[in-house]
Amino acid sequence: QVQLVESGGGLVQAGGSLRVACAASGRTFGIYAMGWFRQAPGKEREFVAGIRWRGDSTYYADSVKGRFTISRDNAKSTVYLQMNSLKPEDTAVFYCAAVRVFGGSVYLKDSYDYWGQGTQVTVSS
Repeated sequence: QVQLVESGGGLVQAGGSLRVACAASGRTFGIYAMGWFRQAPGKEREFVAGIRWRGDSTYYADSVKGRFTISRDNAKSTVYLQMNSLKPEDTAVFYCAAVRVFGGSVYLKDSYDYWGQGTQVTVSS
């Protein structure tokens, strides 16, 4: 099994920046890809960014391209999401996810096997 713990969320003004982190433990050696999703109150959980553990492939939702950057540190089994130029519409609980045996699309939440508890990101006007 894989355990995921998010950290780094908080309150920031519009236009500001935050970096959230996801630390993985357990059977991390078999992880194929990791992703960030977010969920606002009353909304469905939506894809934000994803990254493979091998190679340089990264993936972003159209709404965050040019503002967010996903990166990894394989030695630390940690994935980061640098968020710049934050907007109030970015306010949500951000969840980290991982998949070991890939059988779908990196963009779809149903493709992932493991989830963290989430970290709150609030962007004020």
